Amino acid sequence: MKKFQPFSGTVTMINDFLIDESGEGLGCYKLMSVKNNYGNLVNFVVEPDTYFVDHVMVSRGDIVTGFYDINSPVPLIFPPQFRAIVMAKNSLYQNVKVDYFNNQLVSSDNSLKLNIAPWTQITLKNGQSFTGNPSNRNLIVVYGATTKSIPAQTSPYKIIVMC
Repeated sequence: MKKFQPFSGTVTMINDFLIDESGEGLGCYKLMSVKNNYGNLVNFVVEPDTYFVDHVMVSRGDIVTGFYDINSPVPLIFPPQFRAIVMAKNSLYQNVKVDYFNNQLVSSDNSLKLNIAPWTQITLKNGQSFTGNPSNRNLIVVYGATTKSIPAQTSPYKIIVMC
């Protein structure tokens, strides 16, 4: 099971990333360096199937949050290098959470409960409608305000199901 971990900060560099000596994937993979307010630096490997929330274009100087699988093996190098599964450009008007949501639509860390509203868009990563039940799945949730309860509750704007 995937366990998602976020890392937020400012994009300091975006370069092409060579995955083999043949040079075949050149331009398809990127290495994105992100530095947080504490000076910690993380390199994200951005692959062709990395999902960008709202399909935004990210450039140097943008504040982003990258989500990676904490259980995936990583090379023992500094700065740490993680395979980005989801990238989100930070916004004052929306929050993003990537996590497993159980049958009650509560996140695995018990910090967020989803109340699906009639206006909530539920789609697949490819933009097509999702017609099943989003519970007991890994979800990308885009939402605004939450309650101050534990877990916080929200009616999300959008749910992207990670099949």
